[in-house]
Amino acid sequence: MREGAVVIEKAARYVKVGKVADIPEGRPETFEVEDRHIAIYRLNDGYYAIEDICTHDGGPLAEGEVDDDVVICPRHGARFSIRTGAALSFPAVTPVDSYPVRVEGDDLLVGLPED
Repeated sequence: MREGAVVIEKAARYVKVGKVADIPEGRPETFEVEDRHIAIYRLNDGYYAIEDICTHDGGPLAEGEVDDDVVICPRHGARFSIRTGAALSFPAVTPVDSYPVRVEGDDLLVGLPED
């Protein structure tokens, strides 16, 4: 298991993943972006992207319930911040990676780190 997650604050590059219309408020959409499974959420103040893999057991976070700005893993109930990727409750203790999101016109772009 990894030591900690990465919060990409300044991306090396941005990759187009879809359109703003693809992401309804309150329900995420998932994208595979260069071998990363990323869930994008639309909250009332913008778009947020986090890794779509629970750090506790590898479950798909995007299949979990969304409670305000928190996603609840459908397998064991671990909670993660949609805004930062922070692990907020057991059984998860390790955060998930989070990625910056840009909106350019109708396009959604996710920031990725340098490889």
